[in-house]
Amino acid sequence: MSEAVPDDYPRPPELDAVFHCSEVRTDGDRVLYYGVSDVGERELVRRVWPAFREAGYEVQVVTTDGGLDVVVATPYSDGVDGVPWVNVGLFVATVLSTLLVGATAWYYVPFSTIRANPLAALEAWPFTAAVLGVLLTHELGHYAMGRYHGVDVSLPYVIPFILPFGTMGAIIRMRGQMPDREALFDIGVAGPLAGLAATVVVTVVGLLLGPFTVPESVLSGGRVIVFNNPPLLDLIAAALDQPTGYSDPTKTAHPVIMGAWVGMFFTVLNLLPVGQLDGGHIVRAMVGRRQETVAATVPAALFGISAYLYFVRDLGLNESVGLWAFWGLFSAFIAYRGPADPVDDSSLDATRMAVGVLTFALGLLCFMLVPIQVTTI
Repeated sequence: MSEAVPDDYPRPPELDAVFHCSEVRTDGDRVLYYGVSDVGERELVRRVWPAFREAGYEVQVVTTDGGLDVVVATPYSDGVDGVPWVNVGLFVATVLSTLLVGATAWYYVPFSTIRANPLAALEAWPFTAAVLGVLLTHELGHYAMGRYHGVDVSLPYVIPFILPFGTMGAIIRMRGQMPDREALFDIGVAGPLAGLAATVVVTVVGLLLGPFTVPESVLSGGRVIVFNNPPLLDLIAAALDQPTGYSDPTKTAHPVIMGAWVGMFFTVLNLLPVGQLDGGHIVRAMVGRRQETVAATVPAALFGISAYLYFVRDLGLNESVGLWAFWGLFSAFIAYRGPADPVDDSSLDATRMAVGVLTFALGLLCFMLVPIQVTTI
């Protein structure tokens, strides 16, 4: 229900220059300006957004069924209001899920042992620290850069899951208007670069921890999942002169290495240049609306990889064929909702363009044609 309009509501001259306002109402904290615009919605937002933002408001434009234009001004939030209980709850749940999965799947602690003594799952704390450290560093890179550019972004939400890692990753929500391509690029690229920096640290730590002993009971034969090495992992191992595999079947890479693997694989997926993924935001900032053309090729490319592995390499659905087919479907599904549209669509400078190219090059170092295979021991 509309309320009385306070005397101090924002009314910048930039609005009156292009908008014939017939009525002003309030709806809670929001101020609604009804009228007729002389310019299109996008151009109206571009012209009035800086003035409203200076007054402490985000702004968007909608059109009523009666043909009236409505400028909606919403107070901008530049901090966290109260305790973010949802974020905290999901974080605690994900710590528990990664401890449980890490202990049973990567530290070979029998589930019966954990049921008898739940504290036995704490043996997997290095795995949990590695996985969540990489994921949260990635998302906090987005968060910090979003705050730097004055874009309303949420704290990270980490998502608990089951095998193989105990989590489906982490996300943040961008709730504010994107001011320009520079902000869109900086926010988009900060996550992968911060996450990769954390991944390199985790990789070094995992390699220096040395091999992990596999219990004899696990070596009784059967089918196991093999996570193949990304090129970046092999490069770091070569630089440190450390092995990533062992001829002794009772030895394997330390579980902390799986935190690095997660960081590298999630980097590849996040850099797909489609939808609301980091790659979609980065390419949108780099090439403008031509990003839609790039995004249209992504599902076809992923389906092509899946078909190649199935028909040429003779791999099964559970040997990365199904993985790439799923991401082909997912990318097609999210493509309809493109990345954020910046208010100012001016081109990026040469330095940011170079950083963008470098980011995708680093992403290629994390790419694996066959990330997962099933083999018999």
